[in-house]
Amino acid sequence: MTDAASSLQQGIYQTLTAANTVTDLLGGPNVFDHVPANARLPYLTIGQSVTRDWSTGTEGGSEHIVTLHAWSRAGGRKEVLAITGAVRDALHDIAISLADHNLVNLRYDFSQGRRDPDGETWHGLVRFRAVTEAN
Repeated sequence: MTDAASSLQQGIYQTLTAANTVTDLLGGPNVFDHVPANARLPYLTIGQSVTRDWSTGTEGGSEHIVTLHAWSRAGGRKEVLAITGAVRDALHDIAISLADHNLVNLRYDFSQGRRDPDGETWHGLVRFRAVTEAN
């Protein structure tokens, strides 16, 4: 059996790299779990995920909080906000097929755009909450 969190991450990755609205803004399928040394901005990273037990008395389940990070040096927040908006639209309330699990829901929670301390990089966060059940 595949871990629900791993299966969810795979589904999110596949959805984002297939979404033209996202890949057009990123200049390709630039969605990373581990950023390659030669990666060019803008790109999206799969960040922190937290998984909690969400079982009922009869069904096993998990709650997942997943944070994605958008990175840009386009000279302002416009690009990073466009990316986080496209990610929100691509993932909010969609059905993703997961190995060994059922996705009950995937819901947008919040997003934020801010300048990083280096003064050049804009960092966008977009967070989702998902609930999964074992097959």
